[in-house]
Parts: sequence; C-alpha cells; structure tokens
Amino acid sequence: MRDIASGRYVVGERLPPERELAKTYSTTVRTLRKSLSELENKGMLERIQGSGNYVRDNTNARSVYSMFRLELPGGGGLPTADVLGVDYMAKPDDLPRFGTSDHASRIRRLRYLDQTVIAVEEIWLDGDSGRVDPAALSDSLYFYYQNKLGFWVSHAEDSVWAAPVPDWAPDAFGPNAGDTAGYIERFSWAQVPEPVEFSRTWFDTNAARYVQRMK
Repeated sequence: MRDIASGRYVVGERLPPERELAKTYSTTVRTLRKSLSELENKGMLERIQGSGNYVRDNTNARSVYSMFRLELPGGGGLPTADVLGVDYMAKPDDLPRFGTSDHASRIRRLRYLDQTVIAVEEIWLDGDSGRVDPAALSDSLYFYYQNKLGFWVSHAEDSVWAAPVPDWAPDAFGPNAGDTAGYIERFSWAQVPEPVEFSRTWFDTNAARYVQRMK
C-alpha cells in the first residue's frame, strides 16, 4: 500500500514477479500471495491469470500514505510512529500563521520506516479543526482526522532544507540536539480556505531521504 500510494508503483503498472517481490519484502511467496489477495480485495490490484498483478487507481492507500514523503535510502519502507506527547495550548509566537484559532493541538512523534528510526516531527492542528485525543491516535494522522474529526486533508505544501535538531528530540533519534538534519515544513489544507495544520519534521539524512514523484 505504501509503495503504491507514494507512486513507486504507478497505476496500470505490472508488479515484479512474485518471487522477486517476496525477496524484496523479506517474506515467503505464500505470505506474499496472501497479501496480494488482500490488496485485490481492497481494489488496489487486478490479478490476471497468466499475466501478472497490475496496480489499480484506488483511494485506500492514498488517504493513509501518499503524503508521507520520507523513504529509506533503498526506497519505500512502512511508516510507523511513537507518540512522544500531545498537548493543547495557545499557539506560540514562533509558529507561522495558520488556521483560525489561537489554540492548537501539538503532537510530537518519533518516526520509523521498517522499524528504523528516521525522524522526529512536531504537528500543530488548529483548534477550530478539533482537539486531538492521544488515546485514539493511529500511525496516520490524516486517517485519524478523517475518521475521528470528520475532515480530510486535500493537499499540502512542503518546504525542504536543513535545520538544527530540537532539544526535545529523544536519544533514540540518531542526530543529537543542535546537530544539522534534513528539515521539512508543511502546511496542510482541508475543506476550508485557511491551512488547518502546520508541521515540522527533522530527519536523519543517513537513514532516510525526501522523495517527490510526478505521476
């Protein structure tokens, strides 16, 4: 799902042979076939006997993974996250303008790809878009927004450069506080004119890369 959503496999493309895919994902052909069947049931694959497995256009993956632009150096990787803290507070003065409220939920997380630590992130959700319940969070915040808060992120704008790692980053994140790391700032929009979310992500350039694909 992650690789289809990110555009690594494009709509209409035939996937590599099953034995090659099994090797790529470090699993058995039997387990791979079960997974392909699940993707077919979700409408993301068309399996043609004697021809192969073809990617279909489907929103199941896009809503969860398509806006996560960090990948392992070799490509792909399943994104997961540990929540470091969730707070509801007045927006600090150093945040850029976004949303319509003077309060926001702040989520800090440690990010993984295939269980490898790759980033720390800080997400601010405007208070008028809802208040985040830390007990209900999933690895995909966009999935949480849609299913728990009743809105969906339709588009986002990223700016990418380098910046010092914040002092709240845990020891598990490779670079130390103050070290220079890859840096992403993102504004996200839903069904209103103002951005509903602002986020900033510091990523370890030895462990991950930022990828944007054109379809």
